[in-house]
Amino acid sequence: MSVAVRELVARIWPVAMLLVAMCSIQSGASIAKTLFPVIGATGTTSIRLILAAVLLLAVMRPWRRKLSRRAWKSTLTYGVALGFMNLLFYQALATVPLGIAVALEFTGPLAVAMLASRRWLDLVWVAFAVIGLLLLLLLGDDSAEPVDPYGAACALGAGVCWAIYILFGQKAGAVNGAQSATLGISIAAVIIAPVGLIDVGPIIFSPDVLPFAFAVAVLSTALPYTLEMIALPRLPTQTFGTLMSLEPAIGALSGLLFLGQYLGLLQWFAIGLIIVASIGTTLTLRHHDTFEAPLPD
Repeated sequence: MSVAVRELVARIWPVAMLLVAMCSIQSGASIAKTLFPVIGATGTTSIRLILAAVLLLAVMRPWRRKLSRRAWKSTLTYGVALGFMNLLFYQALATVPLGIAVALEFTGPLAVAMLASRRWLDLVWVAFAVIGLLLLLLLGDDSAEPVDPYGAACALGAGVCWAIYILFGQKAGAVNGAQSATLGISIAAVIIAPVGLIDVGPIIFSPDVLPFAFAVAVLSTALPYTLEMIALPRLPTQTFGTLMSLEPAIGALSGLLFLGQYLGLLQWFAIGLIIVASIGTTLTLRHHDTFEAPLPD
């Protein structure tokens, strides 16, 4: 294999991993919503994280490599943020269509990207994002149901956790991404699992639930977060942020294909505005505007 081919592969494979991770997350979210009538959002979050942690611990065995005290701090914060991000997002999915929930959650990483820049042009992207949010939250669409306020608040809260996940996930994954992902998911499981057990009880371990929960754990947690943690340190800020900007559209399409969730034209337009804001913010970032840890999720 020539040097040029190896360089091309080195640039493409992190991009491919990130695209697979995004599609996997949204497909898993669609399956997860089918479990809500049985074990609710809290139970689904708990069993998903438990199974994902057990699976990754068995495969990755992260205890074989020691972490520094600084790395542990970043990993702990990353894990806590990851746990509450999942819990709040699933709470949102209980009442909000998948595409809209992802768009609202995406305000977290969008804010991270905007705070990394200091130019007047960024006000344009802020305006796009604000208009998109207002269309989703405040204005109605005759062809679709209005967005539930509680679900919207949970999605926005998940966005805050997503921003923290980005900041500390970059630092935690800089040394060994797969190890950090495994430890982070295990920390999230320890924190969130009791919530589901208290809320719905041991039914989350029933034979009828476990096969679907295992699929959700793999698609929504084990596979995508591992791929993201490996890809994050290997992608430039602009590339990562631009690719992640597609996630609201992927969520909306997944909701349409797997759950039959039809959005109104105004809601699609609003999601499009948020995507444009994210892409614009990412592409107009200058190198010295970015954080030291490469950021855009």
